[in-house]
Amino acid sequence: MSTLSISGLNVHFSTEAGSLHALKDVTFDVPERRIVGIVGESGCGKSTLINAILGLLSDNGEVRSGQILFEGDQDLARLSRGQMQDLRGPRIATVFQDPMGALNPVLSVGRQMINIQYRSPQSRAAKAARAVEMLKLVRIPDAESALGRYPHQFSGGMKQRIAIAMALMMEPALLIADEPTTALDATLEVTTIELLKDLQATIGCSVMFISHHLGVIAELCDDVVVMYAGEVVERGTVRDVFRAPAHPYTRRLLECDPARQSRRTRVLPTIPGEIPDLRQRPRGCVFAPRCLERHAGCDTPQVEHALAGDHRARCNLAPARSPAAVPP
Repeated sequence: MSTLSISGLNVHFSTEAGSLHALKDVTFDVPERRIVGIVGESGCGKSTLINAILGLLSDNGEVRSGQILFEGDQDLARLSRGQMQDLRGPRIATVFQDPMGALNPVLSVGRQMINIQYRSPQSRAAKAARAVEMLKLVRIPDAESALGRYPHQFSGGMKQRIAIAMALMMEPALLIADEPTTALDATLEVTTIELLKDLQATIGCSVMFISHHLGVIAELCDDVVVMYAGEVVERGTVRDVFRAPAHPYTRRLLECDPARQSRRTRVLPTIPGEIPDLRQRPRGCVFAPRCLERHAGCDTPQVEHALAGDHRARCNLAPARSPAAVPP
């Protein structure tokens, strides 16, 4: 069973220059007790996807079609603002990439951790004890005294751990982690990844992990969804997608990963070109203008092909790259 199941999601934004089709036919699942990575370069639709799930699209944005099913039967795209507010926190929690922006600088950590338990009928002392328990769980030293300190008295890595503790306070079914390691150095990044793994196993929640760092996705996630220009171009287990990428965009992303460069160089590889104008989407493959394998078939609408296991790719060349491929 899936904690989150997104099917045929289309999100549009009204602009002065016309309707911008930000997400097109996005489909993937976040299974129970698994970590699913969402990867893609800037502008691929990751932030829009998060806001659509959380019901936080701007006033000019709307879900035109599709479903966002949470825990089987709740369509997040159709819930009222009040219903979404009831879910955010207790059932769906978020960790953002900037912990300083998530923590109130003029309130102590303890007060913030107690305040976010406002739905709980427990006493203030019980809420404080729960806060201490969570700080210990994320390995904050001397958790009791940490409650009386302010965010500026912690390092960046400590602040991010506190943000994770606050997000998991109510033991949500789904944790959305929006590039939580981006602002951290390499050592803290590794520590945070290990911490997230341990917490996910302990609490048993599902995690949707947003990142542009392929190494982090490979280390932390069970499954990966590759997005480009608001479309899911490839998805599957991390092992399948990283070992046998079937979409040209996925392969180019992997080729650009600095960790894969075997020789020292002053110029890192990049993908030439730019993301297309989403107000005028191409009729065929959205990646075709930047693809080194472009051919006549790219000008026709692409379908998602099923490859080995749960591996899927939206490219008409994908079946030829997998001997175990089956018809879509």
